[in-house]
Amino acid sequence: MATKLDDQSLDQLYCAARTRNAWTEQPVTEQQLRELYDLLKFGPTSGNCCPARFVWVRSAEGKHRLAALAAPTNAPKILAAPVTVIVGYDLAFAEQLPKLFPARGKDMQAHYSDPLVAQTTAFRNGSLQGAYLIIAARALGLDCGPMSGFNNEAMDSEFFCQHTHQIQFHLLRRLRIKRKHFPAQPEAGVRGSRTLCLKEQQNE
Repeated sequence: MATKLDDQSLDQLYCAARTRNAWTEQPVTEQQLRELYDLLKFGPTSGNCCPARFVWVRSAEGKHRLAALAAPTNAPKILAAPVTVIVGYDLAFAEQLPKLFPARGKDMQAHYSDPLVAQTTAFRNGSLQGAYLIIAARALGLDCGPMSGFNNEAMDSEFFCQHTHQIQFHLLRRLRIKRKHFPAQPEAGVRGSRTLCLKEQQNE
């Protein structure tokens, strides 16, 4: 059985972590980005399908291209952040399954040939991998500011060269500046809003 993390580690990952709205001028290096990806890639996905695709936007030219497709309130954040990660998913992820899941990957490809199954699987597991990215960044001492609010079709065309790739959200990542964040918000479950059972969720 794994050892429980200490309180300081739990605070860094969850309890004291916040969505940041300001950052230092210190850059996020390529080495940090590689370390980040090498950590987040171990997060589990169904059948090890790993459908998420990441575009790391660091150059001034790339930031301006991205900001032009974002909501007006998000554009300044993109321009100022050291790096923004575009998190998307690949509808043709099953092509990689023989490599990612050697024992059964080739047999599983037929299941994902159904476009609806592929879409649902890619969206769900790509979202998971986006969450793994956030937690991995926090573990490495970086903070995040996940955002939606952008032109999906235009961003797909601008940043993804393959028509099977689709955008989910983009994520600012930067080093922390104290107090530059919103106060803690209510959590679901026992510490905040009510927790619903599946039946109740379906009836609402």
